[in-house]
Amino acid sequence: MGEDAFRVERLRADPAVTAMLERICDITTMGFAAVARVTDTQWIACQVVDRIEFGLEAGDELALKTTICDEIRQSGQAVIIDTVSGNPDWRTHPTPILYGFESYISFPIRLPDGAFFGTLCAIDPQPRPIGTPAVALLFERFAAEIGALLA
Repeated sequence: MGEDAFRVERLRADPAVTAMLERICDITTMGFAAVARVTDTQWIACQVVDRIEFGLEAGDELALKTTICDEIRQSGQAVIIDTVSGNPDWRTHPTPILYGFESYISFPIRLPDGAFFGTLCAIDPQPRPIGTPAVALLFERFAAEIGALLA
């Protein structure tokens, strides 16, 4: 098993990651949270909490170019959207339309050496008030903790 596959499997089985995803859903009231491995060719769910029957499980893949996570991989910047339909930058973006979400948040996960690994993300079909410093800090902290687990 290669190092990348080992990291994906390690996250899939880690109860600390499960606890983080559950906490994200509890605090934000968003129904789906995930850790995804994102490369220049692949998006794969390492671990998920799905309370809205979005339908993804750990190990599932999405077409990379249909994800905002690919844009985060390229920019290195977090994305936070309280209300897609009310945001002129996002309301016509194909990803929320394709997957049917109204709120979205995703932060980059970096390895201890600074290399991009993937994203910590959450979605919900309803608008959620996630554009707050407290939520951003929560995601930033959890993304850093997940990156440290991969050392």
